[in-house]
Amino acid sequence: MLPSEMGSKSTASESKLEVVGYDDKDQSFIVTSPMGHILKISDTFAEMFPMWAGRVLITADSEKWALTAASVATGLATSVIMSPAEAGIEGTVPPEKTPDQRIGVLIQIYNRSMFELKNQMMLRIGQCVMTCPTTSAFDAMPNAKRRLKVGRGIRLFGDGFQRKAIVGNRKGWRIPVMEGNFFVEDSFGAVEAIAGGNFLILARDKISGLKAAEEAVKAIRNKTSEVILPFPGGICRSGSKAGSLKYKLKASTNHPFCPELKALVQDSQVPENVNCVYEIVINGLTVEAVKKAMGEGVRAAATVPGVVRISAGNYGGKLGPYKAFLKEVIGAT
Repeated sequence: MLPSEMGSKSTASESKLEVVGYDDKDQSFIVTSPMGHILKISDTFAEMFPMWAGRVLITADSEKWALTAASVATGLATSVIMSPAEAGIEGTVPPEKTPDQRIGVLIQIYNRSMFELKNQMMLRIGQCVMTCPTTSAFDAMPNAKRRLKVGRGIRLFGDGFQRKAIVGNRKGWRIPVMEGNFFVEDSFGAVEAIAGGNFLILARDKISGLKAAEEAVKAIRNKTSEVILPFPGGICRSGSKAGSLKYKLKASTNHPFCPELKALVQDSQVPENVNCVYEIVINGLTVEAVKKAMGEGVRAAATVPGVVRISAGNYGGKLGPYKAFLKEVIGAT
C-alpha cells in the first residue's frame, strides 16, 4: 500500500493565522488567531534527524481488532532515548484498499539502526499482531528498495507447519494458530525517514494548554498522512534536552521550558504569564509530511484562547540535518 492509495485527506487547515507584526526583542511573529486573540510564534525551528522506518498494514475482521493490535504493537515506543523504538498509529484504511479486503490500520515503527528496526518489527508483529484475534500483517511500503525479512523470521513460529501463501498478490506465510491461520507478508520495506519534528505550546494554564494540544493532535490526525505522533495521545509533557547539567545522561528534562523553574534558572524561555507547556512530536516518512503536520497542528493549537506562544525545540543544528522553521509552516515571511 502506497501513501497515495490511502485515500485523500484534507490538505488545508481551515484555521488561518494572520501575521500582524514582528517583535524584534524576543524574535517572534505576532499573529491573530481565527478566534481573534493575539499570540506569538517564535522565529525558530524544529530540528529533525533521520531514522529508519517500517510501515505495517494490520488487517482484521473488524476495526476494533485491527486497532487493538495496532495499539499494542506501538506500545513502549515514544522516544529512542529509552524506548527500544519509536512507533505510532498512522490511520485507518478502508477494506477496498487492503490486500485481503478487510479493514486495516497503518502503523509506523522507527529505529536508528536498520538491523534493530527489523528486530523490533519482528517482535511487535510476532508478539502483538499475531497474538491478536483475526489479524494479518502486510508491508505498507512495497516499493521500498530496502527489504527486511520480517515475515520469513516470524514463520518459524509455525514449527515446520507454516506454508507459503499469496494474499492479494502479496507473498507471505500462513502460520497455524489456535484460531486458524495468521498471514504475514514475507518481507517489509524500510526507508530512511524523519524523526523529531515538534512544536511547543505555551499556555496560561493547564486547561487551555491541554485543550490546544488536543486540538493540534486532532488536526494532524484528520488532515495529514504519512506521519505518526509517538507520545501518549500524541502529547508529551516531559520534553527533553540533549545531555544533562548535573548527571551523565544522554537526555534530561528541558529545563528552559519548565514553568516551575522560570524564576530559578537564567536561561528560562517561559514567559511570566505562562504556566503550562506541552510538546507535540512528529515522525514522518518525508520532511514535507512532517512540515505539513506541524503547520496543521500549530494553526489548530493557536485557535484556543489561553495560548500565549508557540515555539519549537532545537539544539542549534547539532542534533540533526533537517530543519522545519515555524515561519515556513505557518506561511509567515
